[in-house]
Amino acid sequence: MSVAYIISNASVASGILPVLAALYNYKHLDKVLKIAAAFFIISFLSDLVEFITAVTGVKNNVPVIHLFIIISILFFGAIYYHAFFKPFLKRIIVILSAIALLIVVINIIFIEGIWEYPSISNTVLSVLLIFFSLAYFYELLNRQEFIHIEKQGLFWINAAVLFYFALNIFLFMLFRRIISVHQTDYYIIHNIVNIIANILFSVGLLCRPQKTTLYQY
Repeated sequence: MSVAYIISNASVASGILPVLAALYNYKHLDKVLKIAAAFFIISFLSDLVEFITAVTGVKNNVPVIHLFIIISILFFGAIYYHAFFKPFLKRIIVILSAIALLIVVINIIFIEGIWEYPSISNTVLSVLLIFFSLAYFYELLNRQEFIHIEKQGLFWINAAVLFYFALNIFLFMLFRRIISVHQTDYYIIHNIVNIIANILFSVGLLCRPQKTTLYQY
């Protein structure tokens, strides 16, 4: 049994961690974190379907990845829409999410197709969520309230989003070149990042709501 195989299985299994964290702490989750919890359930099921289809000999399970990217755009669009405070940022979230969704659909129909790995779609998703996560950090750090950001559930989830997509974006962009030469190395990098991200997601879902204090200048 190779190291790559063990890490691959661990990556799939790590998807259950945010689900268990959400179930354990569900009564303390706010609206945004409940949306995130629903997404992590779908994410785990998606990984499970990919794993089962690969093990059972299905030659091409790429359509599952295409579908999951669309789901990711919709869910993260909803998460960040409710997370941001400023109305104009909420509008930007809607506009950019709609543009990303349109590009993904066009890619499925006219460019890469539903049976090819969605390198373009994954890159678009990565750029979108890196922008969202950085914008959220900026707004979070400039709030006129005193908060312990490390105790905010969405802080950890946002950190995980930035960590996962910032490290994987170039792998998504260059997937076809990498996969033809270094398939095992690619999956090791991605799977390790995925495991760490799922741990951060779990930490976020285990956080309890914190009181905030208005900061007076």
